[in-house]
Amino acid sequence: MNGHCLCGAVSFTSPDAREIGACHCGFCRRWGGGPLLAVHCGPDVQFSGAEQITTYASSEWAERAFCKRCGTHLYYKFLATGEYFIPAGAFDSTDLEMTSQIYVDKKPPYYDFANQTPMLTEQEVIEQYAPPQD
Repeated sequence: MNGHCLCGAVSFTSPDAREIGACHCGFCRRWGGGPLLAVHCGPDVQFSGAEQITTYASSEWAERAFCKRCGTHLYYKFLATGEYFIPAGAFDSTDLEMTSQIYVDKKPPYYDFANQTPMLTEQEVIEQYAPPQD
C-alpha cells in the first residue's frame, strides 16, 4: 500500500493492511483534533523523503511523526517493536475497514461511530501494549 503527506515531500510503502483502528485517547484527540483513525502496518514500512520527517516522543514507549513541510501526521510508532500505525487518510487507497476502537472510556460524548467493533478501555490497552515496568 502506498501513501504520502499533503505536500508530497514524504511518501511511504507499507505491507498490505486494510484494518483501521480508532484511538480515542486524549493524546490522539489533541494531536489531530479527533480520534486517530490508523492502519496497523507493522514494522516493515519504507519512507522516502525521510529528511522531511520530524518525530516527537509522546510517551515512554512510542513516538509520533509528522512532515516538517506541511505538518501531515505520518505515524504513531511503538519503540520496542518498531510497529507503525499510519493515519488512514494518508493512504492512496480507501479500501479500508474500521475493525477496533481503543481508549473507549476516554471518548468524549460529542461523537460516536456506527461501526460495531471490539472496544478496549485505557486499562485494557495498557495491560496489552505497555512495556513491563522494572
